[in-house]
Amino acid sequence: MKAYFILLLLLLNLYPALAQQPISSRDREVVFRSVNIIPMDKEQVIEDQTVVVKDGKITAIGSPGKVKHSKNAHIVDGTGKYLMPGLAEMHAHVPPVDNMEQMKEVLQLFSLHGITTIRGMLGHPRHLELRSKLQSGELIGPRFYTSGPSLNGNSVKTPEAGVAMVKQQKQAGYDFLKLHPGLTPETFAAIAGTANQSRMPFAGHVSYEVGVWRAIEAGYASIDHMDGFIESLVPGLEAIAEQEAGLFAMYIADQADTTRIPKLMNALREKNIWVVPTQALAERWISAAESPEVLGKKPEMRYMNPKTVQNWVASKQKLMADPRYAAAALDRYVELRRKLIKACNDNQVGLLLGCDAPQVFNVPGISTHKELVYLVAAGLSPYEALKTGTVNVGKFLKRDDIGVLKVGAAADLLLLNGNPLQDVSHTQRIEGVLIGHTFLPKTYLTSELKKLEKAQ
Repeated sequence: MKAYFILLLLLLNLYPALAQQPISSRDREVVFRSVNIIPMDKEQVIEDQTVVVKDGKITAIGSPGKVKHSKNAHIVDGTGKYLMPGLAEMHAHVPPVDNMEQMKEVLQLFSLHGITTIRGMLGHPRHLELRSKLQSGELIGPRFYTSGPSLNGNSVKTPEAGVAMVKQQKQAGYDFLKLHPGLTPETFAAIAGTANQSRMPFAGHVSYEVGVWRAIEAGYASIDHMDGFIESLVPGLEAIAEQEAGLFAMYIADQADTTRIPKLMNALREKNIWVVPTQALAERWISAAESPEVLGKKPEMRYMNPKTVQNWVASKQKLMADPRYAAAALDRYVELRRKLIKACNDNQVGLLLGCDAPQVFNVPGISTHKELVYLVAAGLSPYEALKTGTVNVGKFLKRDDIGVLKVGAAADLLLLNGNPLQDVSHTQRIEGVLIGHTFLPKTYLTSELKKLEKAQ
C-alpha cells in the first residue's frame, strides 16, 4: 500500500509537466470530445461533436460514440467549449533581419494566440529558410507566406530596376511582392506588368502618384490599409500634395465625397481586389480615443521590448503634436474608414483579417483578435468578421482546406471557452491551439507566454 501511494505521488508531481507539453498528431491522434464546432462554411454551431486529428489533418467528425479513434489517442475534453478554424494574420511583419531567434519569437507570439497562418509583408532572404523550417516541422509555428524585400521609391528608381527586382524575387521563390510608397506611374507599370506576366502576385500600399484606380486596373492581389481609398473620394486630389494629405489621407478625410464610394466598391469587386483594412492602426495609432501613455501601459505591451514601446509612445505623441492634428477631425476620419469597411462587406468585396503587427501598439497575435473587434465596430456581424480570418483566407489562397473545419481540412484549430459568434471577443478566451501537427494545451500556452514577458 505504501508503494502505491509513493507511485501516486510521483504521477501527480509528474502530470503538470506532462500537461504542459505540446502533443504531436504525427505520433498519435488528437481527439476533441464533446465539443461544439463552428465549421465556418456557414453561420452555425454543431453541438456535442467528436473531432479526430491525425498527422495535421482532420480525419473524422461526428457524434460521440459514432466516431472511432485509436486507444492511445490524446483526448481533449471539449465539454462547453467551441472549436473553430485557426485565425490568419494577413498583414504580419516577421523581423527582416539575419537573427533567426528574433523571428522565432514573433512567430511564437502568433502561434500562442491561435494565429495559424500569417502573410509576412516585409521580406528578407532568411524568411525563405524560416518558411522551409516551418513547412518541414522543424519549427512549430504558423503557415507562412512571405513577400520579398520591399519595392518602393528607394529600391526602384527606374522601370528597368523594377523589372529586374520582380524577376529576382520570382526566381528566389518568394510567394508575392510587397509594394511600398514612392513608386511612380512608370516604375509601377513596369513592376505590375512584369509581375502579371510572371504570375507573381503583388500587394500592399498604393503609391500616392499611382493612385487606387491604376492599382485596381493593374490587378493587386490585395490593397492593404485601404491605401488610396479616401484619396479616391477627394475631388481635386491632383492639386493636393502627398505631405498635405497625410498618412492614408488622414488630414483630408473631411474633403471626401462619400457619394463616390459605390464606384470604388464596384471597381474593387469587378477586378477581384481583396482588402486588408488594418483598422487597428487607425483606431490605436491615429485616433485620439486613447492617449499614447495609456496605450503604452496596455497589458500586452509586456511582450514587447520596452524600448520598442517607448518608440511607439513617442510616435503617437509626435503625431498628436502636429499642428494639423485635430481630435474631432481624426474621429471623423476613423468613422469614414469604418464606413468603407462596411461598404466592402456589403458589396461583396473580399475582406482579409490583418492589423500590421508588430507595428505601433499592435502586438503580434493579440492585435489580430483586437482587429476582429474593430471590424464588428465597423458594422460587421461576428460571423462576417470571423470569415475575414478563416474562409476568406482559404479563398484568397485558393485552398479549400484552410479556414474551415471539415474532414480533410488542415488541422489548424482554435479551442475557445466561449462562442465567438455571439461575442467576437471570445476568440481571446483560448483553451488550446492546434497548429500544423501540434496541439498546444492551455497550460503550455500560459507557461510559454510567461517566458516571453519582458522586464518593463
